[in-house]
Amino acid sequence: MKAHLLALLLVAAAWTAPLHAQAPAAAAPALEGSTIDGKPFRLASLKGKVVLVMFWSTGCAVCRDKMPELRQNYQGWAGKPFEMVLVSTDRDMKDVDAYEKIISRTVPVKQRFVQLWAGDAGYKDNLGKPAQLPASFVIDKTGKVVERYQGRIPAEAWDKIAELL
Repeated sequence: MKAHLLALLLVAAAWTAPLHAQAPAAAAPALEGSTIDGKPFRLASLKGKVVLVMFWSTGCAVCRDKMPELRQNYQGWAGKPFEMVLVSTDRDMKDVDAYEKIISRTVPVKQRFVQLWAGDAGYKDNLGKPAQLPASFVIDKTGKVVERYQGRIPAEAWDKIAELL
């Protein structure tokens, strides 16, 4: 009986853990494929920059709600060693295309960032399938994941990025 209670307490503690935490030490993150514009992309080519990688979906209300903040921060850090990479987890590329048609008419070019579609045949990553969207990873200039977040990106994430710049 005590073993069952202990197991339940451990599970409850895991459920109440913060949504963001230090990323465990692991292999360097790998992410490659074609951008939605059809250009080849490799995360490793961004070494020397701080990178925010965010997995999202057009069907995720929280993800869409974060886009204006992401775009403003991206534009605000223009000229700094910073890059933002979004990976759409949509099941169908036509959903991404429909969203991009709207964006191309409403969002200035200086606020657009690299985007990939996880369903593309050439897409690969070793970051794992996110349990919750949005899922974000902050990668430092050496190419190591230093933070990860599930759900809304908290204000301290932007502070961490600024600190790493």
